[in-house]
Amino acid sequence: MIRKATRLADLAAMSGLSISTVSRALSDSPSINAQTKQRIWQLAREHGYALRRSMPAGPEGADAVIAIIVPRPQGRDNYWLSDPFFLELFAGVGDAARQRDCDFLVSHVSPDSFEDLRQVMSTTRADGVIFLGQSHLHEAFNRLADVEDRFAVWGAQLPDQRYCCVGSDNVLGGRRAALHLARLGRRHIIFLGNTEAPEADQRRLGYLEGLTQAGLDVDPALIVDAHFEVESAEASVESLIHRGVTFDGVAAASDLIALGAIRALRRAGRAVPKDVSVIGYDNVPFARYSGPALSTIAQNTARAGRLLVSKLLDHQGEGALRSERVATDLIVRESCGG
Repeated sequence: MIRKATRLADLAAMSGLSISTVSRALSDSPSINAQTKQRIWQLAREHGYALRRSMPAGPEGADAVIAIIVPRPQGRDNYWLSDPFFLELFAGVGDAARQRDCDFLVSHVSPDSFEDLRQVMSTTRADGVIFLGQSHLHEAFNRLADVEDRFAVWGAQLPDQRYCCVGSDNVLGGRRAALHLARLGRRHIIFLGNTEAPEADQRRLGYLEGLTQAGLDVDPALIVDAHFEVESAEASVESLIHRGVTFDGVAAASDLIALGAIRALRRAGRAVPKDVSVIGYDNVPFARYSGPALSTIAQNTARAGRLLVSKLLDHQGEGALRSERVATDLIVRESCGG
């Protein structure tokens, strides 16, 4: 039996509101309060009403619209919309969306709890949502996955994860960086990064595995906090030098952190890579043009964008979306000396 298409009048009857009120709610009219809009939009989704006919989330002609939302990240004092790596990730999502005739928009909202996430998903007019970063919302995303499947997250794969997450193999990347520095003869290698962020903490775990595999002792004094900003990393390395801590290698949790480390080393008269070898993480565009050119762990943002978009557009509603890891590669340039 063919299911009859839900009409505007049907939504009005189900909600107990007039057709004109329902129509204004679907059109996001400011004359209708947010609670009423949310109730009408939920009814429309539950009964298969074609929201995009009266609720365009983007320019006409697009096959779908994806919203990008950036939670306030852990380990940072500000948002990462200006971070070179996330600009690359935005580009990866944008290119993938364009190939699928899909528009994407960047939302101003910054969810901080499960209730915030639920509000976002129940009121968005987009066909799906990509959250860039988990922040402290891992358990909240797990709860959201129990009631919603129109979202995917860029971030770390964590224990007991029930939501779809696309991210790089952070442990492998951290291990590769440490092992390469050890192969160069470096014996006092610092890890530089803020491990409140799940991705950075996994890179630290990989660093520890690399030291163990190389037969090097783990020195807690060489695990150094630095936010994902040049100035923070610069200050952290200057403090190490001032305190007389011995180190000859730096495995940084991001390219911005690596750049800050190099600035501090140069100011202290230490040559890179002669005195200290440095490896970053991300392979952002400036890495190859810095002086010296920065060795780094590359993340494939083009593939990440394709995966995130396809997860949303190709999902058939048959259970949870499958999480995936994007491969990482060691890019050797001048800053590590070989």
